[in-house]
Amino acid sequence: MIQDFEPEATRRSAGDAESSRASRGWWDRNADEYQTEHGAFLGDDRFVWGPEGLDEAEAGLLGPVSFLKGADVLEIGAGAAQCSRWLAAQGARPVALDLSHRQLQHALRIGGGIPLVEADAGALPFRDESFDLACSAYGAVPFVADPVKVFREVRRVLRPEGRWVFSVTHPIRWAFPDEPGPEGLSVSGSYFDRTPYVEQDERGRAVYVEHHRTIGDRVRDVVAGGFRLIDLVEPEWPAWNSQEWGGWSPLRGNLIPGTAVFVCVRDE
Repeated sequence: MIQDFEPEATRRSAGDAESSRASRGWWDRNADEYQTEHGAFLGDDRFVWGPEGLDEAEAGLLGPVSFLKGADVLEIGAGAAQCSRWLAAQGARPVALDLSHRQLQHALRIGGGIPLVEADAGALPFRDESFDLACSAYGAVPFVADPVKVFREVRRVLRPEGRWVFSVTHPIRWAFPDEPGPEGLSVSGSYFDRTPYVEQDERGRAVYVEHHRTIGDRVRDVVAGGFRLIDLVEPEWPAWNSQEWGGWSPLRGNLIPGTAVFVCVRDE
């Protein structure tokens, strides 16, 4: 699908329905370009937490590999299901969920026999206590207006002591321009401004929405969603990674964090 207009960037409120509709449309339109640009870095069966290249095989944030064997795992915002393929290779039984039909078509293209589900993260189509583990690498959470609603859904489908691990753009990013060069190193806005970033069409309809939460907000959301936070990881930019990804680059990554990974356990 070709976008025949130049979206207007603004900061304004955007609720659940508008955010969901915008995300579905944006990822359907941009899935091909995204996979072309980042597919090689992500790999077909690699679990990467963010642009820094923190690999789950080394980080072990989901738990020991022995725990993954035979575990029922839900990946939320799975895209082309690269992470789910890695999980399957460890002996897990993953299900890859995404809002975007086109992203899931890329999962089918790559293959691997991973069960795919097209659904909204705020209304998971699974029975209570269906999974041992849930994870999301930059999927869903940054784009929803009500993250607590998503977290409560995740808690519902997790079994007791189930782990929920998700990564998002580090909240400090919102205070800086989204530029990989020196111009992206000077504070240009308030870290405390929670107004969503919205791109809209000529009629004022949102075509892309991203929601800002501070670190404190994220922690409170995790607790309100029924979880205990057991770790918060801020990956450092490794020397081997010379790529630029949007506003992130070795220059910025060596000075300020780009990703935050929240490791949570279902609270009883």
